Amino acid sequence: MQSGSWQVLHVLSNHEKRVAQHLEVRSLEHYLPLYTQRVRWTDRTVVASRPLFTGYVFVRFAPQNRISVISTPGVLRLLGDQESDMVRDEDLVKIRSGLETGMPLRPHPGIAVGTRVRVCGGVFAGVEGYVSELRKQCRVIVTLSAVRQCFSLEIGIDELFVLKNPIAEPRLNALPACGY
Repeated sequence: MQSGSWQVLHVLSNHEKRVAQHLEVRSLEHYLPLYTQRVRWTDRTVVASRPLFTGYVFVRFAPQNRISVISTPGVLRLLGDQESDMVRDEDLVKIRSGLETGMPLRPHPGIAVGTRVRVCGGVFAGVEGYVSELRKQCRVIVTLSAVRQCFSLEIGIDELFVLKNPIAEPRLNALPACGY
């Protein structure tokens, strides 16, 4: 293995920090990129550190330490052994320096133009539509079925839920055939 490449551990969801602690105790080189986010609890708002890549921890180790890595509590599997399955050191250096300088790096759900989504909050909560544009905010096209007219809604990507099996709302539906 090259010294400039990192392998990816797939770990139990919400166990990324624990796995990183176990790797630290085992003296294994690892990296868990964390970003900070304000979280509102019922009685207060706190700042929490969250993994940038949920369910994954990056690790670099010698071949003789493989068993120690994959037997770490919380590790599900080691992703691939080929060079194409590894992450370049330069990529993680960029992520690390971006997080250290305070750049607003956040997980992105992988929404693409044309993806069917449901709005999770606000006045339009529960309404389904199709993503028509991606800018600073995401633009969703929604159809008012009674008059068969469309309107667009700009909303943050974090307020959308990607649908696999959409359940249409009786009054507000999304149609991909809108001419926007």
